[in-house]
Amino acid sequence: MTATMPDRTVQTVMQGHATSDGAGVKLVRVFDPRQAQQLDPFLLFDEFRSEEASDYVAGFPPHPHRGFETVTYMVVGRMQHKDNHGNAGDLGPGGVQWMSAARGIVHEERPQQDHGLMWGYQLWVNLPAANKMDVPWYDDIAATRIPTVVLPGGGTVRVIAGAFGDVRGPVRPRPAEPTYLDVDLPANARCEIAIPAGHTALVHGVTGKFRIGADGASIASRQCALLSREGNVVITTGGEPGRVLVLAGKPFGEPIAHHGPFVMNSPAELRQAIDDFQNDRF
Repeated sequence: MTATMPDRTVQTVMQGHATSDGAGVKLVRVFDPRQAQQLDPFLLFDEFRSEEASDYVAGFPPHPHRGFETVTYMVVGRMQHKDNHGNAGDLGPGGVQWMSAARGIVHEERPQQDHGLMWGYQLWVNLPAANKMDVPWYDDIAATRIPTVVLPGGGTVRVIAGAFGDVRGPVRPRPAEPTYLDVDLPANARCEIAIPAGHTALVHGVTGKFRIGADGASIASRQCALLSREGNVVITTGGEPGRVLVLAGKPFGEPIAHHGPFVMNSPAELRQAIDDFQNDRF
């Protein structure tokens, strides 16, 4: 007889704080690379959500990255991507851009609107040492490519990366073996998600309130829960609906050296990244 694995429980709750980035884009930063060892393989997570054009219209002018991947999920609004490799992409409502900066890329992200709601998320996912100097690439994933699972008791799960049951997301295999789910539940609902043992698992509140795991820890919007390493993720709602993002990935257990837009394994590699960027070698 196989023993039942207990549900994952909440270990830490992170509260997002207001800040700005790019050319003054106002956002909520949930965590950053200073917490990377604890959240391995995740490095940074931001939410940008505003109806005031002045909060977002300047966008993110050209800036470099090396050593990790950026994941932009647009909920409402439209952004355009351009980079120094000649690529350009249009990211619309419900779409995702998964970009692997790897050995180096200079890109920019510009809002394609000057009024109305702009709402999305950006996640940074680390790369292991063996892949940090790979060739950069990116994939613009239109909303129509992302499968949606309708739950028997009501609610939906959009499968961006990884799997929910037998349904797999469109993101190609990545070193971190990521799971990225958008879970939208009605009141008094339950959703159970299988996550590989040992993977770091996070649940981020989007709207409403919900509970996690057997201990029923309560989480609200703009809070992010780091869960224990074993078992399934169980999310329940009470008298009101709730929407969450579920993120999971395989830890690399490697040293992390961070400076601005560069994430490497040592200070020497950081110095090389800065020198390469300053001498136009990206």
